Amino acid sequence: MNSDFSRRKFLQATGLAGSLIATRSILLETPAFALPTNVGPNDHIRFGIIGVGMQGQGLLRGAVALPGLECVGACDLYDGRHTLAKEIAGANLPTTRRYQDLLNDKRVDALIIAVPDFWHRKLVVEAVNAGKDVYCEKPMSHNVADGFAMVDAVKKTGRIMQVGSQRTSSSVYKKAQELYQQGAIGDLLLIELYQGRNEPSGAWEYPPPLDLSPSNLDWDTWLSDTPKRPFNPEVFARWRCWKEYGTGVAGDLMVHLLSGMQFITGINQTPTRATAIGGIFRWKDGRDMPDVHTVLFNYGETPVYVRLTLGTETPEAIRLMGSKGILEVSGGTITHIPQTGRDSSPSYYSLSFPNAMRAEYTKEWHAKNDPPVGQELVNENVVYKGTDSTDDVKPHLWTFFECVRSRKVPPQDVVFGHHAAAACHMANESYFRKQTVYLDEASRTIKAV
Repeated sequence: MNSDFSRRKFLQATGLAGSLIATRSILLETPAFALPTNVGPNDHIRFGIIGVGMQGQGLLRGAVALPGLECVGACDLYDGRHTLAKEIAGANLPTTRRYQDLLNDKRVDALIIAVPDFWHRKLVVEAVNAGKDVYCEKPMSHNVADGFAMVDAVKKTGRIMQVGSQRTSSSVYKKAQELYQQGAIGDLLLIELYQGRNEPSGAWEYPPPLDLSPSNLDWDTWLSDTPKRPFNPEVFARWRCWKEYGTGVAGDLMVHLLSGMQFITGINQTPTRATAIGGIFRWKDGRDMPDVHTVLFNYGETPVYVRLTLGTETPEAIRLMGSKGILEVSGGTITHIPQTGRDSSPSYYSLSFPNAMRAEYTKEWHAKNDPPVGQELVNENVVYKGTDSTDDVKPHLWTFFECVRSRKVPPQDVVFGHHAAAACHMANESYFRKQTVYLDEASRTIKAV
């Protein structure tokens, strides 16, 4: 046999000159669940917001733009954000440094909580105990103990809680969920999740407010029960860099990917195990959270691979791989790539047959498998393009406030949010311990395998 007779040449010689692939694009309509509706006077909701920083200001802008909502109070420990809140919601908006003022305000039906991760448990537990429904930014918890405590408090009080990863209210993710449930990819075999950034802001090197000082920021209260340290504007602005305040790329980026995966597939559980590697390779600015973090999870029998980096930009994407093809969600687009799972040509193993035998096998294969002339198959990839962003704040806020009105449990409730956050905590624990870990439900702790 000629050593240059490659697999490609064999496929060409045996009648497969290449597959004909067509791509069809479909524009998704914004679904009803993402559209604001007329709200009657009896359904008017008054809300407060705790935290008017980078994410909080966007939530406040989104909420006040929806019908039937009124912001009646804003809290932040930095006075400059009191000014910002009034600029967004009106000059007469009451502002305070004391979150307890909003908890005690009988006018407040619901609270938006958009503060650093290490504050989530305290505010959520106190808010639901005060009779408030809660929208809490992602990741839901700072550690698994916090997550369990938040689940217990919400269940005990019966309040509505939604976690703020907007993928679950995106029309794109809703369509992906529909395709998956219809069996578009057959048996789920592997999931890949990835995202990368490549700029200082993407790595949380945010510029602190220009006037920030102990005179306009309650620094001691901001530190809460973490170790006391001198006033540091960079710590205030870049808290995601340190594990005592944040949850790193896991809590910032991975949680979005995991929430989207959970929503599409219906996998609403914590991983059975997690193995992580990574390091601080680019942003050596004093942080202790990795800027490259890769994780292999097991969700029962399903392996899930996650790759996150702050040193190279790549799209955010969820790729579901199955026996009948691939479903990839990236940005505002879904790409469905069907696969038959069958041989599309005579097996190249027949290269090991003598010439006459190979010719006989090839002839028989074509006789059994070739479609009739004029009925040749065309492989069709379908691309669905959404009109909303995958990070669309308004639909997610709308979902929350509709649940406040109806008392229905939102898709991304406290249990859903706990599962997504717990996976992030497992990823971080595996990275720091340099061991494979699992979540022991009995002790509610993460342990090494």
